[in-house]
Amino acid sequence: MSNALFYIASSDAAHHPERIACQAAARAYRTGQGVFLLCQDQAQAHRIDELLWQFEPDSFVPHNLVGEGPRGGAPVVIGWADRDHAAVEKRPLLINLSADVPQFAVQFTHIIDFVPADDEAKAQARRRFAAYRQLGVSPATQDLARQPF
Repeated sequence: MSNALFYIASSDAAHHPERIACQAAARAYRTGQGVFLLCQDQAQAHRIDELLWQFEPDSFVPHNLVGEGPRGGAPVVIGWADRDHAAVEKRPLLINLSADVPQFAVQFTHIIDFVPADDEAKAQARRRFAAYRQLGVSPATQDLARQPF
């Protein structure tokens, strides 16, 4: 059974979902987990790609966009909603930055999702929380203001 952890972000820039997603991908990489980071669109995927390149050299996270890089992908693969996601097979962690729950979410053991600070994004997160439950995924939350990443 899959589980999903929703990080509840404050309006603090350090809690921005894109920044937390990159930190989560780096942490997973350091523990040997393969990651698929799903973005809302291609523009966000390119921003995530850039953020990962900005990590310190001693904490480099091997990553690539879907369809680029080595056969089978790098340890961290970045995709977006309207792409083929064959490269995500056999990865334990999905980091979801998209507004919806992808149909393939249940193939992951662990899912990280976000509850951003603005009201519209919170409403979308509530819908994703319910959608994960309907898929049989066990969701939980972590408030970053009380328990930092």
